[in-house]
Amino acid sequence: MAEASSYRRNGTAWAFLAPALILLGLSVLVPAAMALLMSVSQTGLDVSEPLKFVGLANLRRLLHDPMFFRVLGTTLAYLVGVVPPIVVGSLVLAVLVNRQLPGIHWFRAAFYAPVLVSIVVAAIAFRWLYAETGLINGWLAALLGPGFSPIGFLTNPLLALPAVMLVTLWKGLGYYMVIFIAGLQGISKDLYEAASLDGSEGWRKHVDITLPLLRPYITLVAVISAIAATKVFEEVFLMTQGGPADSTRTLVYYVYDQAFSELEISYACTVGLALFVIVLLLSLVRLVAAGERGLS
Repeated sequence: MAEASSYRRNGTAWAFLAPALILLGLSVLVPAAMALLMSVSQTGLDVSEPLKFVGLANLRRLLHDPMFFRVLGTTLAYLVGVVPPIVVGSLVLAVLVNRQLPGIHWFRAAFYAPVLVSIVVAAIAFRWLYAETGLINGWLAALLGPGFSPIGFLTNPLLALPAVMLVTLWKGLGYYMVIFIAGLQGISKDLYEAASLDGSEGWRKHVDITLPLLRPYITLVAVISAIAATKVFEEVFLMTQGGPADSTRTLVYYVYDQAFSELEISYACTVGLALFVIVLLLSLVRLVAAGERGLS
């Protein structure tokens, strides 16, 4: 009787899970399997044509493709330029707004508001701000006088990538701030009072209490923001199209370019699998960190 009841409960659970599993399989697992198959084949846009098996030819091409390593370096530079400011900035914002002050909820809402803005709207707005006739150059011209030469934020290879990074930072700080606020509100106030008795005041108490207890949240924010930075596409597509001189071409944009501009579908799948491996490694870092905390 108990065994029948257990089977019934399991059957009910699988029945509720079935729609989500079917959707996940059709939208994620099946396309991933097709991409893996196409990465060892030669194919074009016409899916009715039979696949021609080429083995590891696409992988060998990837390993000898200088553009792939260039966009990989750009992606890693994007990750390094975005993740530390996001972790530090969102943590500082969370500490500042995690106070019982009149009207503090308005500041929380203001910091979170960029998260609600569409990335398309944000990219277009920043592109206008960065334009040589845009607001930033207009302010600089007014401050520096008639001898000022407009700065090409999106046309200078040295400035284009940091300019795009700023959009990601502006969009992401509020989101990760909420994660840190959740962690801060789980820290007992008694710990801060005890630290005060030991002479820990001001920012010192955050070094002694907040940072050690927020270590799981810091790891979480670092990993998920790194994954998001690795997969950046919309900002690059809308603001620079990978230019100037390929200075903002990232891995995801390279996949898009190979698939829809060069019509190299098989090679695009191979580059996409390389991106998958990178994201998988970042996810494993998160799981290992979570496991170590569990063991401790």
